Parts: sequence; C-alpha cells; structure tokens
Amino acid sequence: MASILAVDDSASLRQMVAFTLKSSGYHVIEAVDGQDAVEKLREHSVDLVLTDQNMPRMDGLTLVRHLRSQPAFKHVPILVLTTESSDEMKQAGRAAGATGWMVKPFDPKRLIDVVGKVLG
Repeated sequence: MASILAVDDSASLRQMVAFTLKSSGYHVIEAVDGQDAVEKLREHSVDLVLTDQNMPRMDGLTLVRHLRSQPAFKHVPILVLTTESSDEMKQAGRAAGATGWMVKPFDPKRLIDVVGKVLG
C-alpha cells in the first residue's frame, strides 16, 4: 500500500483529499502546512507528496524546493494541488521540482488517476 503525505492548511479540503485517497487503498498522512510536512517526514516515509501552494509558515513551492534538496526526496513524486492556475506559477512549480500540477477544485476520479500514473 503506497503512503501519501497530503499537505493543505484547509482542514475540509485535506479531509476530502484524504478520504478520496484512502477510499482507493492509499495510506494517508496529513500535514497542515509545509513546516508540519517537514516534521511529519522525519517520522514517516512516503511514496508521494501532495501539497497545496498557499499555506502559512511554509508554502508549497518552498516545501518542494526543500524536499528536492534532500537526497531521500530526489525521486519522490511531488504533486501540487492548488487554486493557482497561472502559467507562471506552473513554471515556478516545475523549476522547483514539482512532478505535476493540479488545479482546485479537484475531481476525485482525476486525482486518483493522476496519483496512480505518478506512482506507476
């Protein structure tokens, strides 16, 4: 069973994402922002990180850059799930090392499809 870290400062959205992923058989760890994600990743190993962009303490792109600087996360897929849809933000995401970019509101089936493809 693949393990996924879901990072979002919105409790309701985090719960919807977690429910969607758990319903498809994934183990989900939740974090409230990028700083919380870094702390959770000290205790848990994950197969994929799914993060929001706009969060307090540490935003999504800062989290992506931080994780990519760590040898253990060089090849872990990181998906950004955000309301940000501009080409500039998507390019910044790619430059930071994000594997993919999805725009909220998310379609549960599409999220499962993308996660499945990314995890292979």
